[in-house]
Amino acid sequence: CPPSPTGSQNTQVLVKPPWTPVVLWDRVTLTCQGSGTPGATTWFKDGQLWGPEGPDSLVVTDVGSYKCHRSGTGFSPIVHVSNDWLMLQVPARALLEGDTVTLRCRG
Repeated sequence: CPPSPTGSQNTQVLVKPPWTPVVLWDRVTLTCQGSGTPGATTWFKDGQLWGPEGPDSLVVTDVGSYKCHRSGTGFSPIVHVSNDWLMLQVPARALLEGDTVTLRCRG
């Protein structure tokens, strides 16, 4: 494989259940993934440090903007968690033109 371009994003947040937008009442678990040091994960909520370094997974109990940092691979993109009363969701994965997509209307 060719080397990653400079500045590429290696740290990601896996969302379970895998739907976007992410809503609090889905009982969401966020898992920080990357090629950095396992167990050396730091979580941030709304730009502020959220708990001590350690767990790779976080059960979301409040609305906000979450991201993680893995030693060696940096910060993940931000995951926004809302508490809207009605939500149209799509699968939280890359979609390509021509894909069959299941939409989920939740309230």
